[in-house]
Amino acid sequence: MTSLLRRRAVMAAALAVGTAGAMTFPRRAGHADALAFQRDTTGLRPSPARIVVPFAAGGTSDILARVVADILSARLGTPFTIENRADTAGTFSAEIVAKSAPDGSTLLLGTLGTAVTNQYLQKYLPYDSAESFAPVALVGEMANVLVVHPDFPARTLPEFVDRCKALGPRRVGYSSSGPGSAGHLAMEYLQGRAGLKLVHVDRPSRMRVLDLLSGRVMVAMDSLPAYLKHIRSGALRALAVSSANRWFAAPDIPTVAEQGLGAFDATQWWYVAVPAGTRRDLVAELSGEIVAGLKLRSAVLRIRAVGVQERPGTSEDLCLHIAAENMKWKKVIASAGLVPQ
Repeated sequence: MTSLLRRRAVMAAALAVGTAGAMTFPRRAGHADALAFQRDTTGLRPSPARIVVPFAAGGTSDILARVVADILSARLGTPFTIENRADTAGTFSAEIVAKSAPDGSTLLLGTLGTAVTNQYLQKYLPYDSAESFAPVALVGEMANVLVVHPDFPARTLPEFVDRCKALGPRRVGYSSSGPGSAGHLAMEYLQGRAGLKLVHVDRPSRMRVLDLLSGRVMVAMDSLPAYLKHIRSGALRALAVSSANRWFAAPDIPTVAEQGLGAFDATQWWYVAVPAGTRRDLVAELSGEIVAGLKLRSAVLRIRAVGVQERPGTSEDLCLHIAAENMKWKKVIASAGLVPQ
């Protein structure tokens, strides 16, 4: 009898602890993924939190930010909203985040530019690329494609290089998303590797595909998704992708490296960061949840739908990636003679 009463007392105490909230079971948040869960994070960050995006709503960066926001909202139980700030190279958006409170409530969905290349291409940068942020997670990357008008006499990258050399320095023009863009820098990288001297044609972004289709510009190095349907239809010819490996959405297009120019990797990529000084446990929590969420099928499908390869990476992975990209692009930009504007 005494033993029975003791067991009942223990069970009652356990029930009291559970109902007091000291121990809770995770519960589902179905809008993100069947495996997503919600946890009590009271006191960790103000609610709601925001992700600042340096581009207008509806674009690739905005869509990726919304994937991340849905992951964090579902897994942490804190609403994450999107704040679009279309500005030049992401400078203003990065400044907003850099100067925000380091409490885990303001995140940056950054790019190659905000993390690495802006510091070498802009005279005034209102943040320090190395000191103003705490890296949280890698999100994804997008390949550039070297693409030509069908009348350009080259069907492979080696033929393209030979033709450009035969025509002479600065006789071939190419377009990209604009000065300092991932496509522009990828072509500068390629020129250095191949010993070419081409002319960058600065055209409005809305015109770059039309210019190539019409033959006004014969060559482009730009983000692959914008040209893919025209490549598939035969209206344009793809010579190489700039990524280290063939791209999931166009596995028939060879890489630069496959065609004799050595190891080559020049992609646009996205990441998440928070203001410097954010507590390490908050950074670790955000990093872990983003990486886990990006591996879910629901997130992968949304990311690949806009031509981006998911690349879930921890804060440590992001630190190493930024360091490697810094070494590469600092050298490329200097060799190309690009000066801060």
